[in-house]
Amino acid sequence: MMEPGKFIKEALVVGNPKWEQSIKRQEDIYHKTPDIRSEFSRDYNRILHCKAYRRLKHKTQVFYATTNDHICTRIEHVNHVASVSYSIANYLGLNTELTSAIALGHDLGHAPFGHVGEHHLSKIAKEEIGETFWHEENSLFLVDMLETLPNLSGKENNMNLTYAVRDGIISHCGEVNENAVFPRAEAIDLRDIERPNQYSPYSWEACIVKIADKISYLGRDIEDAISLKILSREQLSELETIAEHIKKVPVDQINNTVLMHDFINNLCEMSSPGNGILFSDRYLELINKVKAFNYKNIYLHKRMSYYNEYASLIISSIYKVLSGMYVKGGMEAELKRYESIYPSLAGAFSYWLMKYSNLNLEERAGTKFANALIYDIRDEKQYRKAVIHYISSMTDHFAVKLFGELTRF
Repeated sequence: MMEPGKFIKEALVVGNPKWEQSIKRQEDIYHKTPDIRSEFSRDYNRILHCKAYRRLKHKTQVFYATTNDHICTRIEHVNHVASVSYSIANYLGLNTELTSAIALGHDLGHAPFGHVGEHHLSKIAKEEIGETFWHEENSLFLVDMLETLPNLSGKENNMNLTYAVRDGIISHCGEVNENAVFPRAEAIDLRDIERPNQYSPYSWEACIVKIADKISYLGRDIEDAISLKILSREQLSELETIAEHIKKVPVDQINNTVLMHDFINNLCEMSSPGNGILFSDRYLELINKVKAFNYKNIYLHKRMSYYNEYASLIISSIYKVLSGMYVKGGMEAELKRYESIYPSLAGAFSYWLMKYSNLNLEERAGTKFANALIYDIRDEKQYRKAVIHYISSMTDHFAVKLFGELTRF
C-alpha cells in the first residue's frame, strides 16, 4: 500500500543529526544579502551555471548520434535522473533540493564518448601513471579542483560545494544488483574513496539518486536503440516479453516513461527507513532482466564496436601528442613551438595549464584565476595526470575537432 512521507523524519534538513556535516564546505563561501536559497539550492545553482554542466550537451550518453537531435545526450540523462529522483524524494518526504543538486552534478566528470571514453582513459591512467580513473571520482575531482565560478569581485574560485552534494556525486554509481540501499552513518574524507561502491552514500537523498540513475538510463537507452533500429525483430520480441511484466503495450510504444513508471511506484511502495531503498523481489528481477537485455543487445552490439574503436583512436591520439610535448624545465617554449603546428590543441592546453599548474605563474597573476593550483609540471607524472584530466573534460565535438587538426596537413 502506497504511503507518502515515510522518510520525512529522515530528511536531511535542519535538526537532522547529519545536518551540520552535510552543509560543510571546504572553504568559507561568500553570501549575498538577502538570499532566499538553502545551501543545497545554492549548490544546484552553482552546478547549473558552471561550464562543465554546459558541456554535457555535447557528451555522448550511449549513442554517438551527432546528426539526430532526439537521441539522449549526457545533459538529458542528468536531467532525467533529477526528474526521477525528485519524484521519489518528494513522495517519500526527503529533501528534494539535495537530490536535485546531486543529480544535476553527478556526471560532470564523465569523459567524452561515454563509458567507452572512460574505459580508455582508465587504461591510459593505469599504464601511464599507475592510477585509476573512474567517472564518479573524476566528477568529485572536477567539482573540487577543476571547475570554477566567478565570485562577487569577478575572481574565478573553485566551486566549493557542500559535503552532502559532493558525497552524492562520488557515491552515485548505479551499477548495483543487490536490493536495499542504506546510507552510511559516518562522515569520511571523500577523496579517500578508491573505487565505485566502496561505501554507501551518506544520505538517504543520495541513495535515491543512486537508484534513480539506474532507473533513468535503462529505459532511455532502449528508447534510443529502437529509434536507431539497433534491435532486430527477435530482440524486439524478447523485449516485449520482458515489458509485458511491467505494462502490456506494443513494442513500438515502449519508451522511457512506460518502462520506468512502475519501477518508481514500486520503489516508493516498498522502501522504508527500516527496510532501505528497495524494489520488491519481482521488480528487482525485472530491472535486472532489463539491464541484462541492454548489455547483451545494445551496449555490446556490433555497431557499437566501430564507434568504440573510433573513440579510442581519438583519445589515444590526443593523449600521445600532448604527453609527447613534455620537456622538463622547458614546457613554455615547447608548447609555443607546438602551437605553430597544432594551434587549437596546444593553444587550448597551454591556457588550461596556466589555470591549473605552475607553468606560467607570472602570466597567471594577471588573470582572474584564484582557484587552487593542482599540478607541478616539473614532475612528468603530474604533467601526464594533467593531460588525462584535460581530455576527460572535453566534449565529443571538441575531441573530434582536435583529432581533425592532428590528422590534417
